[in-house]
Amino acid sequence: MNDFLATVVRGLGNGSIYALLALGFVIIYKSMRVISFAQPAFMVAGATLVSHLVLRMDFWLALIIALLLTGLLGAGVERLALRPMIGKPVFVIAIITLGVDIVIRTVVNSFIGLDIRQMGDPWGLDQTTVFGLTIDQRHLATLVTTLIVVAALFAFYRYSRMGLAMRAASYDQEVALAQGISVGRVFSLSWALAAMLAALAGVFLSTGVGLEQNLWITALKALPVIILGGLDSLGGAVVAGLAIGVVEALVGSYGGDVSPIFGGDFFLVVPYLLMLAVLLVKPYGLFGTREVERI
Repeated sequence: MNDFLATVVRGLGNGSIYALLALGFVIIYKSMRVISFAQPAFMVAGATLVSHLVLRMDFWLALIIALLLTGLLGAGVERLALRPMIGKPVFVIAIITLGVDIVIRTVVNSFIGLDIRQMGDPWGLDQTTVFGLTIDQRHLATLVTTLIVVAALFAFYRYSRMGLAMRAASYDQEVALAQGISVGRVFSLSWALAAMLAALAGVFLSTGVGLEQNLWITALKALPVIILGGLDSLGGAVVAGLAIGVVEALVGSYGGDVSPIFGGDFFLVVPYLLMLAVLLVKPYGLFGTREVERI
């Protein structure tokens, strides 16, 4: 039983990373109705910044500075590459984000190098015992940090003036403009928040095991998460991220006991199988808004 619960906690830790990544996708989609494929680049950029900054300062200070710099990078990308494309087909804008991702990752890879870079985090691969469960400290730290960030994000959207403006712009940009809301500022802040969330996910994903150039592949798991939770649902992104993390961990630990087919690396495809199943049954996701189109 303890092994089962420890597996669930490990799944929640990995699921927290998926949730952070998915929240970035959802924030940009709600503001611009565009799926940003630049999130993997922000994830790698943030983690790379921390791996260099920790050589000169404390991990937590390095993390804060890296998040701020990555947020500025996200806002800059929106202002220089995306803002001029307002009014263009969504497909074109999505392709531009793909180009942005490739450019940033190519530059950042030169700062990563061929060797694995250490993050200088305070927990590494150490384990701790909580209620009789032996779990990795990094998974516990990821889960706790994600819960704090999600609570702060929801409070920001619900109670702050800018959060309310972002919610209004997500419903109807023309009405928001008529009410005096700067939609341009909403776009910039959305990209900055999404970049910071991706950077945070990249940092926690690299803690303990280190940072290498293929880190960005993990960001692709955010796509099944946003399909499962719904493209426009912040809560759905959190629930779906944690759920996929737990299911993935359980299949990885016990799938081989059920059937040899589910053993080995089968757990790696579980998120995408869930995505296909949800697309067939509920294309708008479990918590997404169903859009009605009149013909």
